[in-house]
Amino acid sequence: MKRLLSIALLALAIFTVGFGSPALAGDAAKGAKLFKANCSACHIGGGNVVMSMKTLKTAALEKYGMNSLKAITTQVTKGKNAMPAFGTRLKPEQIEDVATYVLEQSAKDWKG
Repeated sequence: MKRLLSIALLALAIFTVGFGSPALAGDAAKGAKLFKANCSACHIGGGNVVMSMKTLKTAALEKYGMNSLKAITTQVTKGKNAMPAFGTRLKPEQIEDVATYVLEQSAKDWKG
């Protein structure tokens, strides 16, 4: 019985560590300021005034394959469709901060 309990606890620990949410690399507080200055005109409250279906809300990020730090940093850096590229305006660290902020806000449904 003791061995079975140990195995169950080990499996739980492995599952928790292995499948937990990865820590985001950027600084969300800095990202919030950058977002307000550079992104909020089109993406206020996580919306999208240009293409209404492509919001920054979790469901849309998942639907369009944009629900990762890498995908968002690439989009912000290079731009795509109606979105301009910010790779020449913002430093890579700043773009990562914005992406971190977007993912955190998305997880909160842009309510905080």
